[in-house]
Amino acid sequence: MARPVALITGGGRGIGAATAKRLAADGYDVLLTYNTSSKPAEMVVDEIRERGDDALAVKVDCANIGEVGLLGIHPWMARGIDVLVLNHGAYDRVAAPDMTMEDLRRTMLVNFEGAVGVWKAVQAHLTAHARMVVVSSQLGTRGSPHGADYSASKAALATWARSLAQAVGPEGKRVNILAPGFVDTDILSNDTPEKRKERELQVPLKRVGTPEDMAQTISFLASNDSSYITGAIIHVNGGLYLP
Repeated sequence: MARPVALITGGGRGIGAATAKRLAADGYDVLLTYNTSSKPAEMVVDEIRERGDDALAVKVDCANIGEVGLLGIHPWMARGIDVLVLNHGAYDRVAAPDMTMEDLRRTMLVNFEGAVGVWKAVQAHLTAHARMVVVSSQLGTRGSPHGADYSASKAALATWARSLAQAVGPEGKRVNILAPGFVDTDILSNDTPEKRKERELQVPLKRVGTPEDMAQTISFLASNDSSYITGAIIHVNGGLYLP
């Protein structure tokens, strides 16, 4: 019997890489996209294959409508997509008063329009009971003084996903939103030891989250254990932000 297929954008690093490995362990063949560097994505693929599962990495710039369109005709699409994880994104720290319209346009193009574009490209290939997880952010709800464009893009993404959940629910499809807090990914890579300690002290559970923490939640949202959950924003942040 053919294994189900999961498509993960931004699957070469951080949350995407951890999710690719987790879903492969859950029994999915994994198609993951990357943009800037193939090596991390290929390392994820190799690790999955070494365990006896199947994975493939493809280059897709989610801000490029042409590349996104090619994803929609990739040979794996013929198998059907059972789980879609929209995880790619860009975060350029810009103080809110200094944000330019170009900053906003660029971030919205990648984080919001890029996600919608991927959905449009592959929606015809989603299986009857497909599950979709959109990776937003706590900042999409609470805002950020040094990332207004990022916060706006993540808020738009979450609201679009909730609207989509209402539209495709009658078809049997589910759409949920993951809103991470502090996660040990490239976004925090420039933290000094002092800054890392400051972050940890802000979190009631006294630690920064791991990509694996996020992948576990995505795994749950992709499983039948969450069969009555759709349109939900799941905050996974150690208690940092409680909306």
